[in-house]
Amino acid sequence: MAAGLAAALFCVVLRAQQPEPSAQSPAPGFRFKSGVELINVNATVSDATGRFVAGLTQDDFIVYEDDQPQAVTHFSADRVPVSLGIVLDTSGSMDGAKIKAAQHALDRLLYDLLDPADEIFLYRFGDHPTLIQGWTTDRQLLTRALGRISAVGGTAMYDAVAQALALVPQAQHRKRALVVISDGNDTSSRLSLPAMKALIRESESLVYAIGLDCVADPDSRTPQRPRFQRRGSIPIPIPLPFPPGRPRGIPAPPPRRRMPMPPPPVPGSGRDCSDPVDVTALRDVTDDSGGRAEIVRAPRDLDPATAGIADELSRQYYLGYLSPEKRDGRWHSIRVEVRNPRFRVRARRGYVAS
Repeated sequence: MAAGLAAALFCVVLRAQQPEPSAQSPAPGFRFKSGVELINVNATVSDATGRFVAGLTQDDFIVYEDDQPQAVTHFSADRVPVSLGIVLDTSGSMDGAKIKAAQHALDRLLYDLLDPADEIFLYRFGDHPTLIQGWTTDRQLLTRALGRISAVGGTAMYDAVAQALALVPQAQHRKRALVVISDGNDTSSRLSLPAMKALIRESESLVYAIGLDCVADPDSRTPQRPRFQRRGSIPIPIPLPFPPGRPRGIPAPPPRRRMPMPPPPVPGSGRDCSDPVDVTALRDVTDDSGGRAEIVRAPRDLDPATAGIADELSRQYYLGYLSPEKRDGRWHSIRVEVRNPRFRVRARRGYVAS
């Protein structure tokens, strides 16, 4: 009997030493021992006119993984803090009005459009990417970093996005996004476009891109070449409708002096506009993440474009569901719908179970 009493007391002491189960919701990315994982999805809902739709509830959404409906276990319609990475093109073609407009737009984004609790990092890229300010909520540090940049070199956008994505896991907030601003096609990256897209698919970050179309930029220093003139030639006058030749008694005009053509623009000099924005590439790398790409036609349009992204980040819905942890290294599709067919939803299209 004494032995039985001792065993019972030992069990009581052992239970007392065990921690109480937490009543809080699992942390983002938490993997349950039963073999399921919390999948996080940020959804943007708009109507037929493109306006954001507010006031939806958890019951308004339907989430599918690999075409199988999933039970939404976590939901929020509130504005939550954002960890935002900024990736800015500082190649030579951004020199002048473009880089100044980008600095102005980003300053307004930092001080007027984001919440003070939002954290930001800043990458710049020319021939290669450079981190000029890591994660911080200190707006003065970011402003000083923006003020030190200069525009020179080529365009290593893919490499810059890859390095920025590597910094994202160090973010403090669950909601994470990247904003890429560039005025041209990638010319200097070692990473390929498919490889960059694969990295984005493995990340939970929303990726936004703003492309500044240099060909249609009336405010930049880029000279616009006449459409009728080819390099190394002069305009050919249209012949008059009478027989060729010169009437007698009229002296021949002096020979026309051939003006030398200006030298071809040097890549990275701020005057080269031979590599316009690759719209297809920008949309290809942003759409899977639930973000979007926007093409603007002038430097002054960068400000409303960044403002639109900040507004969207503040109006998104958060959805979470528990998915069996496959760890098969494959892409698993995600589709988010709302019960009202008049509304449109944009969200991440899947994840890689790696």
